[in-house]
Amino acid sequence: MASISLSISSPSSITARSNRTSINSSTSSNSINLRFCGLRREVLGFSSLKQSCSSTNIRSVRQQYSTKISASSSSNGSANGKGFDYDLVIIGAGVGGHGAALHAVEKGLKTAIIEGDVVGGTCVNRGCVPSKALLAVSGRMRELQNEQHMKAFGLRVMDNCFVASVKVSAASYDRQAVADHANNLASKIRNNLTNSMKALGVDILTGYGSVVGPQKVKYGDTVITAKNIIIATGSVPFVPKGVEVDGKTVITSDHALKLETVPDWIAIVGSGYIGLEFSDVYTALGSEVTFIEALDQLMPGFDPEIGKLAQRVLINPRKIDYHVGVFASKITPAKDGKPVQIELIDAKTKEHKETLEVDAALIATGRAPFTKGLGLENINVETQRGFVPVDERMQVIDMDGKLVPNLYCIGDANGTLMLAHAASAQGISVVEQVTGRDHVLNHLSIPAACFTHPEISFVGYTEPQAREKAQKEGFEISIAKTSFKANTKALAENEGEGLAKLIYRPDNGEILGVHIFGMHAADLIHEASNAIAMGTRIQDIKYAVHAHPTLSEVLDELFKSAHGVQGAKTSRVEKKATHPPKEKESLPASSANFHRKEIMWQFLPVLLVLLNLIALWRYLISSVLNLFKLSQ
Repeated sequence: MASISLSISSPSSITARSNRTSINSSTSSNSINLRFCGLRREVLGFSSLKQSCSSTNIRSVRQQYSTKISASSSSNGSANGKGFDYDLVIIGAGVGGHGAALHAVEKGLKTAIIEGDVVGGTCVNRGCVPSKALLAVSGRMRELQNEQHMKAFGLRVMDNCFVASVKVSAASYDRQAVADHANNLASKIRNNLTNSMKALGVDILTGYGSVVGPQKVKYGDTVITAKNIIIATGSVPFVPKGVEVDGKTVITSDHALKLETVPDWIAIVGSGYIGLEFSDVYTALGSEVTFIEALDQLMPGFDPEIGKLAQRVLINPRKIDYHVGVFASKITPAKDGKPVQIELIDAKTKEHKETLEVDAALIATGRAPFTKGLGLENINVETQRGFVPVDERMQVIDMDGKLVPNLYCIGDANGTLMLAHAASAQGISVVEQVTGRDHVLNHLSIPAACFTHPEISFVGYTEPQAREKAQKEGFEISIAKTSFKANTKALAENEGEGLAKLIYRPDNGEILGVHIFGMHAADLIHEASNAIAMGTRIQDIKYAVHAHPTLSEVLDELFKSAHGVQGAKTSRVEKKATHPPKEKESLPASSANFHRKEIMWQFLPVLLVLLNLIALWRYLISSVLNLFKLSQ
């Protein structure tokens, strides 16, 4: 498999790398199905080059591939299609668009990216990046506030004291400094993304992009053409009907990340990733939180067993209460001295239940695709609940159910899996498509994480989903679990609260899902996600070696605790042990021959003496006989 470096020193180096890629990847028509990092890749074989490796054949392969992809003297290549301004134009410079752009340049495509707001999109500017900065603060605040935790390490926590007649806690914070930390991190990552694209020669075009026709994109007053187009416009916070957002007392995650205030009491509508993470931040900074959840249980998107444990650790001991099975039918911002009003109705009967009065309300009911104004009507495409319809290869589908040539949509805009890293993976997959390699992303191998304290992560099916699949397809599933309390590193950190859960098929060892709740769960999940992506079975991964003592041993113990896997392979060590040692091993034939020859050379002098004696004895007998004849 060819690899191309992201760092380029000169335009000529791109051409060289592009050509090298063409030699390595374009060979025979025989294809092999391989999966890596969630991508099902059609990798061309090398049989033709093995049969004839002449320089003429290599040159012909290079010329054949370079007609598809070629790099020019500029660092961004040149448009390969006749009459096109670009090989690839991406509408939206978020994480998905950025990943696609960088991969396109690696492939030698002349690439442009259009952004109407700021580079980085939701994730970098109003989502996962600044929220992690706030969560880093909340994690440290929790440690400092947990006196028992600190004493377990032998550390002394200062008791409350009075400074100028004001009671001062051992742990305090500067709200504006915390907000600045989040904003500075977002700014740094945004600049990094911008500089990385500029360094590779991606043209960054400012304006709101729209599709005005087949292979035509407009931004501002300018129309450009592209051989292929990717829509990567992302999403915005979803606000239900009846909710009035003023950005001060009734807010979305966009506003909350600015941390302009820390209310004494805040209601969070929705208990998914966004709601959970903000509850972690607000309670660490001193707020009381009330969850409002439409379904019958909190954290409905997680595996039920993990959700119950998380509720026991993340919800019950903290200043959090909750209402489940209710809708917030109407939310009115605070005004004229009145608090925020939240009217709750029963989710099933729609009857009014009660009205809450709180200092603020955060709407965390999910995300909605940002696809208005894209001009999709110009190419006979209609969105479905705002999402752009696509097939498994992210190619856009029109109203007649036909694929739109050269048009793709990735990330939150298509709704397949609304995660930033999923958008990036989809973008890379699309670039592989347009450069002639068939890639289909395995979305079941893409992990998800919630960065609370402790963290939650998972990949694949939940237990109810796996049981439903097993019932439909006629196979059995098994469950394996391990606790963080058995992990040395977790106990050393005094963080033994946690659980890892494995869902698998005992008949063939297939990993169906892994769920983790505990310290650094978001980092630990990737061993499982990569195993699913590459099709690694339990009978193979259970023999992997993990450094001791590390948290990774939680996964090691989890895989080893999976019993009853049919067809499990015996390790080489075990195979060696099952054969009793031989009492006496015979020498190889060549060694035996050598020893025989050595013995013969040792006895050669003796043999020569014996031959001489025989010859002498024959001579004496002959002489005696001759004398006897003469005497007669």
